[in-house]
Amino acid sequence: MMSLSKNKFKTSNDCSKPAEKREGKCVVHFKCGPGGTIHDVLKQRPGWVEVKDDGEWDFHWCEVGWLRENFDHSFMEEHVRINHFRNRYEAAKSQGAGIFLFRKLKDIMDWRKHDATRSEEQKDAAQVESYVAQRYIENPYLLGGRKFDLRVYVMVTSYFPLKAWLYREGFARLSSTRFSLDSIDDKYVHLTNVAVQKTAPDYDPEKGCKWKIQKLRKYLTAKHGIQVVETLFTEMDNIFISSLQSVQKIIINDKHCFELYGYDILLDENLKPWLIEVNASPSLAPSSQEDYDMKYRMLEDTVNIVDMEKRLTGKEKRVGGYDLMWNDGPVYREDSDSEIFSCSCLKANTNLGKVTLFKVWNLTVIQRVNNMLSFITPVTLLFLCRMHE
Repeated sequence: MMSLSKNKFKTSNDCSKPAEKREGKCVVHFKCGPGGTIHDVLKQRPGWVEVKDDGEWDFHWCEVGWLRENFDHSFMEEHVRINHFRNRYEAAKSQGAGIFLFRKLKDIMDWRKHDATRSEEQKDAAQVESYVAQRYIENPYLLGGRKFDLRVYVMVTSYFPLKAWLYREGFARLSSTRFSLDSIDDKYVHLTNVAVQKTAPDYDPEKGCKWKIQKLRKYLTAKHGIQVVETLFTEMDNIFISSLQSVQKIIINDKHCFELYGYDILLDENLKPWLIEVNASPSLAPSSQEDYDMKYRMLEDTVNIVDMEKRLTGKEKRVGGYDLMWNDGPVYREDSDSEIFSCSCLKANTNLGKVTLFKVWNLTVIQRVNNMLSFITPVTLLFLCRMHE
């Protein structure tokens, strides 16, 4: 275990294994900075005991402030795990705060001039902030006339070698107002963050502003065909891996660390995915009971992959809702249709948003297999004035 004081370390001598054994039971001492969903997952986990303050712990789900203040001063034993890499970075704001839209470069120059008119006292008091300029996608794919983006979860357990897991569930976040470029100041049109949308005058907390990613995949498949959608999700897989590889040499790898990332992806009208941002501290606050249930499952599977209890063999390609998508190279699986075609076709081991509709056990009932789409039950689609989750 580990306990921490500012410049003084104290380590338990009776717990050098992944989890302490007491009366034949596996005991993991955990510390949890944030409350909410992750705290619920940890405190309800069999054999896990919460510690407070400077108590000795085996597993710590910490907040960014704790990490910055304590990581470089801490000594961790072999089995200890923490939910961030030591030099992880994130944007200064979240939940849509600090986002501005401009049409012309002149607008930005005018904004800078206005900022320069502040008094020296105001400048000294204000926190120095950096901004990132991004091109606005003017032709987003719309659902019922509304803009949306996707939140997808990726877990990294190592950067050297790179080992990344993709969670199959996720959601689309919809705006509450029909899309238009006539007004760039209407945040309810352009910003799909739940923190923004739930303040809209007509927001209904019972219905929320989310679609399950499985629902979106069904909709896109019915409208555009399975091949187009497969290509779209493959391109998204490439975005996840390419972004991680781009920072692989920067992140300080540490065997004690793992990271859960929240990817925000926007689709344009040509079904091309665009990376908006990668959140190193994705919000785990639920917007509905259904959202809570999904995030609870995801966090529970996240802890399962960390495997404090040492239940895994290390060769797993799937753990709960996660698929191992990269392990120092692409991870492949046998095609799920190989038993029908009598071949061993390999495909990338990612299934984002996929739903298993059926499994054929008796091949004698199959007369012809010319088009796999013939097995999919037609989907009835409804356009609603307000999108349900």
